[in-house]
Amino acid sequence: MEVTFGEYIKQRRSELGYPLRKVASHIDIDQSTLGKVEKNERSLSVEHFENLCEILQTDKKTLLNYHYSSKIIEELKEYPEYKEVLNIVNEQLAYQIQKQESFKFLQDWREKEFSNPNATIKIGTMFSGIGAIEYAFERLNLKTEIQFASDIDNFAKQSYFANYKIKEENWYNDVCNIDGNKYKGKLDILVGGSPCQSFSMVGKRKGFDDTRGTLFYEFARVVKESQPNVFIFENVKGLLNHDNGNTFETIKATFDELGYKYFYQVLNAKNFGIPQHRERIFVVGFKDNSIDFQFPEGITLEHKMQDFLEDYTDSKYYLKEKGVKFVTSSKNRAKRYTQINGEIALCQKANQQFNWHGDFVFEEEIESKFNEFVFDVNEVEEKYYLSEKTKDYVLSSGTKTFKTSVKTDLEVARPLLQSMHKMHRSGVDNYVTHSGRIRKLTPKECLRLMGFRDDFKQVVSDTQMYRQAGNSIVVDVLIALLKQMDITKLASK
Repeated sequence: MEVTFGEYIKQRRSELGYPLRKVASHIDIDQSTLGKVEKNERSLSVEHFENLCEILQTDKKTLLNYHYSSKIIEELKEYPEYKEVLNIVNEQLAYQIQKQESFKFLQDWREKEFSNPNATIKIGTMFSGIGAIEYAFERLNLKTEIQFASDIDNFAKQSYFANYKIKEENWYNDVCNIDGNKYKGKLDILVGGSPCQSFSMVGKRKGFDDTRGTLFYEFARVVKESQPNVFIFENVKGLLNHDNGNTFETIKATFDELGYKYFYQVLNAKNFGIPQHRERIFVVGFKDNSIDFQFPEGITLEHKMQDFLEDYTDSKYYLKEKGVKFVTSSKNRAKRYTQINGEIALCQKANQQFNWHGDFVFEEEIESKFNEFVFDVNEVEEKYYLSEKTKDYVLSSGTKTFKTSVKTDLEVARPLLQSMHKMHRSGVDNYVTHSGRIRKLTPKECLRLMGFRDDFKQVVSDTQMYRQAGNSIVVDVLIALLKQMDITKLASK
């Protein structure tokens, strides 16, 4: 294996006689990005490997071998004792694989029964939002007593109070005002995650340099003072590599000082029954240091995002022409800002529905069988149809010097271009012979994709509900964690 990952891609592409744009188009990335990958100036996400194997006519194992070997070489190329490092890595990987194999024989978390199902779990939450852990307990039919909850957002408080039983004196607008000593010996589980804007790969990533970053220490302080039997700290995946890993090392050092035995792992909602690609790191800490916790194994995803959609949606959720052009642009699709009719939802964000980011649904327009009514919507949709002059242009094969294949209604769409509003020829842009509308997800659908059922009461505006859903923890992931650890065993006597 004398060539790098990028060189291997270029080599296979050249052997097949494919131009750079053909391969880039097939794996749905920019041509310039693929060029940088071939020059080893940029990495390629593993999610593109299936399509890359297909276009390059190679197997995935070969691609992965080049991919991972190139990463290791990049790290060790200037270290003279690399052989010793590789020996250590080989030993550790062998141990980890053996450990993983042994855990496969453990009982599936879905089949586990709670040892003490009649227990009443005393819970406290920080940065509570709409109460994901509280709702997880409700779905598990376990009794709880909310010792305290907190959130600086008054709209979140409105949603929380509408859905859970809590006294006003047990709510804190500012986590800094929580006196953990007041709850010492009265807390079975503490759950929270400091605002993800501080660590998210989408934000400025200031972390501890940002004032919000210090809110993590408020969480640690409450753990130290209240001494819960178990805590769950959730945050964005970017926390792991922020500031070259220094931020997370600081967090681990803080947990070490607390005397808790903790475990951490990145979990993806799509591996726990929810069709949303949402990766979050979970740190689970136990006061009892004798507990050896193993994170729950992922399960096969049985539902698509379409299974979570409402049967009827109000017309206000449909995009008008400007929104349609934005969400279908190649720039936003390539950068994964938007997705249409995806089987697994993109990671929800608090502001996604206001800047036309996130998931959208394309619905074919249903015409009356006898055409008895003419709705105003048909008049609105008419502007999307091509005039005869425009149709003649887009269906032509090209000019003397530039020819393209003429085809509409493709099963697999061509890459959507940012300039698609200019209506290029049908060999470049996508055209269909039916009419339809694109709409954004409704607040109820966003809640469903976070694990909340339809009994969750919406008492705030759609604007606030979108924010709250995007800021929440996925309930189904919390359910898996609670079942895996058997939270009822950790209930106070």
